[in-house]
Amino acid sequence: MALDVGNVRIGIAISDLMGIIANPLETYTRKGDLNKDVEYIVNLASSWDVSRFVSGMPLDLKGRETEQALKTREFTDALQAACDIPLEFLDERFTTLSAERVLIEGNVRREDRKKVIDKVAATIILQNYLDRKR
Repeated sequence: MALDVGNVRIGIAISDLMGIIANPLETYTRKGDLNKDVEYIVNLASSWDVSRFVSGMPLDLKGRETEQALKTREFTDALQAACDIPLEFLDERFTTLSAERVLIEGNVRREDRKKVIDKVAATIILQNYLDRKR
């Protein structure tokens, strides 16, 4: 399961059983309570029998962690404390831009893109991870 952790939303993607293809799952709107957000993700992962989390890590163009990276680490640290599922980070530079391009090429209207861009970005993160593992 891949997570694109943002301040307002978390994009979520899941792979097929063979770990070949990433699929968008949902865009979760955060509740403003870290524990509730973590609990939701843990329960979702349990229902999908997830064996690994992959979280996008926001880096700047020089490869350094950004302010958003600290927020991502805060969330993933809480997630790791709440469950035993291993977690890996993957550089997420340009994933949102790539997701935006995919949606534009798919003729998705601007107001509709906002609803799905996070789960599409999570799907790109997960597919990149799966491709590197092969």
